[in-house]
Amino acid sequence: MDTLWGSLTARLGKEPMGRVSSARIGIAGAGGLGSNCAMHLVRMGFRRLVIADFDRVEPSNLNRQFFFARQVGESKVTALRDNLSAIEPEVAVETHCVQVTRQNIGELFDSCDAVVEAFDQVEAKQLLVERYLNKKTFLVAASGIGGWGNADRIVTRKVTPTCYVVGDGVTEADEAAPPMSAVVSIAAAKQADLVFGWVVKGLKG
Repeated sequence: MDTLWGSLTARLGKEPMGRVSSARIGIAGAGGLGSNCAMHLVRMGFRRLVIADFDRVEPSNLNRQFFFARQVGESKVTALRDNLSAIEPEVAVETHCVQVTRQNIGELFDSCDAVVEAFDQVEAKQLLVERYLNKKTFLVAASGIGGWGNADRIVTRKVTPTCYVVGDGVTEADEAAPPMSAVVSIAAAKQADLVFGWVVKGLKG
């Protein structure tokens, strides 16, 4: 039986997939965006992930996050690592069950080639953007992914050559526009696609 890696290499070639396999990708948050983005990244051949989140899987997460009912109560980063390994046993997932702060953000993600911002809170998003904006680290953030309908509103905006934002920039996830699987998954897929495209081009913006 062919492997995931073998099938991707046959389709895309050894050189680009070599870049993908060696790239170190950070994912800040393992909720709806982070868990689904990680899933897409692994399916596209990424094998070196750093994932940080302090939370545990709850029943309310199952409508949009890459977890299963049997994992309720588990650490999100541990559960996500197990799910990603089920897709690709060779994936190396470095997990950190911590809250990302100004004190530890550098230790967590400075060694990464690209970082995916997958936080819920504006303050946490701002922390990550302030750290990596205008740096050589490729940053993909998200803003405005609440609700459902009109999925075409989830667009990609280029902020700098190494920073992009996915979402409509307006619709916050709240009681009026709760986060739903379809829109969250679209945004997560766009984030993963941006990272893949950047790495395949040779880590260039």
